[in-house]
Amino acid sequence: MVDIPELNPAPPLLVVLSGPSGVGKDAALDGLKRLDRPWHFAITATTRPPRSGEQDGVDYIFLDTETFLKMKDRDQFLECAEVYGKWYGVPRSQVRQALKNGKDVILKIDVQGAATVRKLAPEALSLFMLPASYAELRSRLNGRMSESAPDLELRLQTAQEELAQVSQFDYRVINRDGGLEQAIADIDAIIAAEKCRVVPRVVQFL
Repeated sequence: MVDIPELNPAPPLLVVLSGPSGVGKDAALDGLKRLDRPWHFAITATTRPPRSGEQDGVDYIFLDTETFLKMKDRDQFLECAEVYGKWYGVPRSQVRQALKNGKDVILKIDVQGAATVRKLAPEALSLFMLPASYAELRSRLNGRMSESAPDLELRLQTAQEELAQVSQFDYRVINRDGGLEQAIADIDAIIAAEKCRVVPRVVQFL
């Protein structure tokens, strides 16, 4: 009879959820929170104004530019970047403390930020969310009606460039129109599968 070795719990994962603007990352994140898994959802700080219905400290941490840049100078962000004229950044303390507590951490960040995190933490699990077609993405951004026409065209142009970077990620998750629940289930399944790896991912950069 072969003895089964004692197995240690899988180490916590650092999960990067990225993709172009308008692809549905926020909606997917809301769905993942409803699954009630033992995950920590890092809240991004930003200098952009809140959109209708967004809550400070829940959807984003809304900061004025001066406060944000002071935190940046003190190296208090895991990654930060200026996107469409506004700053976005993930507070380093959120990620460090959650991983220390043994919780998987989920970061929702743009493609530029994802590249930064991959350099800092090569063992991070990176997921790229994309639409079923470019036409779907244009339709979603049009329906959001939160950008002016020039801003919309800039986001669409940037999205084309970001979609070309899907090969840099570990997994792709397609969010088709009407298929959000399947996209959420796919993300949940990917994380579950990664926790079963024989050789686990170990994040050691913090």
